[in-house]
Amino acid sequence: MAKFLTNREENYSQWYNDLVIKADLAENSAVRGCMVIKPYGYAIWEKIQAELDRLFKETGHVNAYFPLFIPKSFFSKEAAHVEGFAKECAVVTHYRLKNDENGKGIVVDPAAKLEEELIIRPTSETIIWNSYKNWIQSYRDLPILINQWANVVRWEMRTRLFLRTAEFLWQEGHTAHATRQEAMEETERMINVYASFAENSMALPVIKGYKSENERFAGALDTFAIEALMQDGKALQAGTSHFLGQNFAKAFDVQFTDKTGKLDYVWATSWGVSTRLMGAIIMGHADNNGLILPPKLAPIQVVIIPIYRNEEQLSEISVKAEKIKKEFLALGISVKYDDRDNNKPGWKFADYELKGVPVRLALGPRDIENGTVEVARRDTLAKETVSIEGIAGHVKKLLDDIQENIYRRAFEFRNENTFRIDKWDDFVSVLENQGGFIMAHWDGTAETEEKIKELTKATIRCIPFDSPEEEGKCIYTGKPSKRRVLFARSY
Repeated sequence: MAKFLTNREENYSQWYNDLVIKADLAENSAVRGCMVIKPYGYAIWEKIQAELDRLFKETGHVNAYFPLFIPKSFFSKEAAHVEGFAKECAVVTHYRLKNDENGKGIVVDPAAKLEEELIIRPTSETIIWNSYKNWIQSYRDLPILINQWANVVRWEMRTRLFLRTAEFLWQEGHTAHATRQEAMEETERMINVYASFAENSMALPVIKGYKSENERFAGALDTFAIEALMQDGKALQAGTSHFLGQNFAKAFDVQFTDKTGKLDYVWATSWGVSTRLMGAIIMGHADNNGLILPPKLAPIQVVIIPIYRNEEQLSEISVKAEKIKKEFLALGISVKYDDRDNNKPGWKFADYELKGVPVRLALGPRDIENGTVEVARRDTLAKETVSIEGIAGHVKKLLDDIQENIYRRAFEFRNENTFRIDKWDDFVSVLENQGGFIMAHWDGTAETEEKIKELTKATIRCIPFDSPEEEGKCIYTGKPSKRRVLFARSY
């Protein structure tokens, strides 16, 4: 229950961990750095997955699946890519176990060493482009617009549930195009899809922009990102879309004959979001009472809880509740009628509040008699008594209002915690005392970017697409700068 949550204002990190565990979203597994996503947490992920999958297919993409294992030699073909992922790779070296001759249990059979080690995928560019080589000969084979839903492994030493784990779930899009322009349009299209999903479904405002050269995806010519501000003043990268140019096509010799008969290398993109979005929903909206789920992603949008003293009352309430439930289902509203007798109504109220169910209905004998029902909304904790007649339509409007309200609150929070700063001392002070987004000038050099990170732990989250040109001086060096970039400490 919420009373077991650490106070958010006292220890944000512990509050987050408590909430993930107590709300039954996930738990640490026996495998170091990995998590078990529990049914309620996975139900939220399924809602995320279903909506994104719909959006991908609306833009012409199809799903496929590629191997979990990638030959080590594939990584060496694209230098920047292997350098970017080398320190995070888990490597399979043998294919068999045996009983130890000295009776010490199971050991790796040294005779079963692989001729070539296999990398457990940290991302799939190399294995996919090796396949694309066999699929593409002519411009008629393009574009290829493929997405896969998969798991990946990046060997993290410091982990946190949903935000950073050694294994996580994600989707990764990998597309191939005949021209640079088509590939750039795809890169922009997909970052816009992610931004639209974050704002319309997750109720989370985001800033779209370019990554600095230091922060680009390994092997990309350009990376676009969406950045969201969490309630502790830190940024969370919520999605990325990469323009890969012809790097992977050249690495795997993927050429095609264009309409003029000329041979050219294919242009590529990749893009992805992960179960990190679960962390964004929690840290973007939740409070000291528990989760606040956007109705569009809530597995249970409405819960009906009976208030009764005996079986006769429960029977009468159940008849009415089942009728209300059918009305909700007819409007596409997911609803649960919780008539379990092993917990009291007060316990159930607190449990569904902790789990962030957007709307709660309490229905008792007096409500049946009066033709009313008590309606409680999770975002404001406000309650009202309304007529049972037309309750489904009333709640449908309420769900829309809750979705808009939690977006509005997150948007206002971001605005109140976004600062235009021109002095170094103010820059440091804001980061140390309150956090938030800082729009400041930067001289464009990797050296300055690294120095600012070293001194403040703040990074350039992105160069916003809508950041206008303006004359200014770098926040650290005082050298000329033509636009502000977005700085923040991050997850």
